[in-house]
Amino acid sequence: MRLTLTVNGEPYDVDGVAGTESLLSVLRLRLGLSGAKNACEQGQCGSCSVHLDGVLVCACLVPAPQAHGRSVETVEGLAGGDGPHPVQEAFLACGAVQCGFCTPGMLKATEDLLRRCPDPGEAEIKDALAGNLCRCTGYRHILDAVRMAADRTRALEARP
Repeated sequence: MRLTLTVNGEPYDVDGVAGTESLLSVLRLRLGLSGAKNACEQGQCGSCSVHLDGVLVCACLVPAPQAHGRSVETVEGLAGGDGPHPVQEAFLACGAVQCGFCTPGMLKATEDLLRRCPDPGEAEIKDALAGNLCRCTGYRHILDAVRMAADRTRALEARP
């Protein structure tokens, strides 16, 4: 089948997509967007998190045909033309990146949280990240990064 979708604001037409192929496979293997990671393939780790029409999903669980005519935002689309996104900056500043395998999903989950809740509390942060597994950190640096990203995002939005 032919799949037409928008990824990070760019239109794509992908031919020969099998009905059993996942959105993650299309992103990584056909479009060369390797940010979303292929880890558990069961929607349990969050490494493949993307936004599909503004909703955070595990791309490994989305059949590619379901993305036809829709908009996808991957971690590659997070940074803007003027540099890294505040979420990316905070993760680096707090040392929340170790091996990097979980980082794309953590970044997308944090971005999603801050879209919905610009000033999250500890419980809201933990709830938002609950679907993302990290095998390297004790999560403390990640939680610090989310708080810093929230502060930076609010400060940017408060500017006239």
